[in-house]
Amino acid sequence: MLYVCKIMACSENFCSNYLVLSPKNASLVDIFRLLFSSNLENRRFVDCPKDTEETEFRRRQIIFISVIAQKVLLFMAKPMSWVGSVFERWLNLLSSNRNLAVLLLNLVRDYQESFSTQGFMFHVEQPELIVVSFRGTRPFDADAWRSDVDISWYEIPEVGRVHGGFMKALGLQKGSGWPKDIIQPAATAAEGKQNQHPFAYYAIRGKLRDMLRDREGAKFILTGHSLGGALAILFAVVLALHQDEWMLKRLDGVYTFGQPRVGDEKLGKFMESQLRSYGVRYLRFVYCNDMVPRLPYDDSTLMFKHFGTCVYYNSCYQGKILQEEPNKNYFSVLMVMPKILNAFWELIRSFTIRFKSGADYKEGSLLRLFRMMGLIVPGVSAHTPQDYVNATRLGSSRLYDQLQGLKLE
Repeated sequence: MLYVCKIMACSENFCSNYLVLSPKNASLVDIFRLLFSSNLENRRFVDCPKDTEETEFRRRQIIFISVIAQKVLLFMAKPMSWVGSVFERWLNLLSSNRNLAVLLLNLVRDYQESFSTQGFMFHVEQPELIVVSFRGTRPFDADAWRSDVDISWYEIPEVGRVHGGFMKALGLQKGSGWPKDIIQPAATAAEGKQNQHPFAYYAIRGKLRDMLRDREGAKFILTGHSLGGALAILFAVVLALHQDEWMLKRLDGVYTFGQPRVGDEKLGKFMESQLRSYGVRYLRFVYCNDMVPRLPYDDSTLMFKHFGTCVYYNSCYQGKILQEEPNKNYFSVLMVMPKILNAFWELIRSFTIRFKSGADYKEGSLLRLFRMMGLIVPGVSAHTPQDYVNATRLGSSRLYDQLQGLKLE
């Protein structure tokens, strides 16, 4: 079903179709009405084109679950933030320090008007390379979790359908989408610096341009884990949308770890063409039963699809190159028991890996406790950054030789 975009919600040059969820505007009565009414326009928490109807119950059910989850996260935001702050301060009490050699960007989302997206940049001299790494979903950050469960989307002409939650996290502008440049509002004496919001895409792109201009032969790579991986590839998507040839020619590669799906098949074809034309390598690293790369669903209801080359590792850190990770959708009755058994093996491995691979791989009690969660919710414990670090360090060198020889087709 194709809709005409409302100018008040999107610039006509930005999207041709959209579905935007605003859980703050939703009452419980209104949310439950969604299950029994196909008219989305009448729901205060759904922003969509006029006269939009969704007759398929399965899709309304998914919207219902997404909004309920976001409402819960909104309610839990302050308690989660407080617990996370205390917990992280306790863990980092002895190791907290400031490192002036790196840049940590706390970036704001225009839609949520709070600092929630973090990017980490550093420069390597040999070879001349700038690394941009987006932080993944923080355990106690309700806004980051909301991005993960938000199934809002925008359909961009000639580009495809893109995940709205991740676009907002990257700095999507209200009413105008992705203008090539934005003017930051000046702070007033009364407001101080509250109006000076560094939006993720624009702040990082500006810093990158300055660094690349100062280093003639330098290139840059984009990377990230989980939500950070989604932001990394979407950063490249927006560069392509803006036809920023100068930046794309300096982009060496995009490498994501445990990245969720970010768009539909049309977006994948658009980006594969763009990346191929500029010689940019895009690799998606997926560890074993990690649930996040298998979400949102790749089916006729949500229509999300991965693109790029998948580098898949099993729980023994043996890797291979695939087009799609095994068991591409997370929920599968047949895979529940194998996932639980594998989680049990990973828990055992956490006690033995230091003897097999060295003291560097010793796992602490906190990580072991998290691995126990995999026995209850299969696939959760497989999402830890530790397994992705282990995979890249313990994986076969022959696999990396294959990746080096992989043609950008």
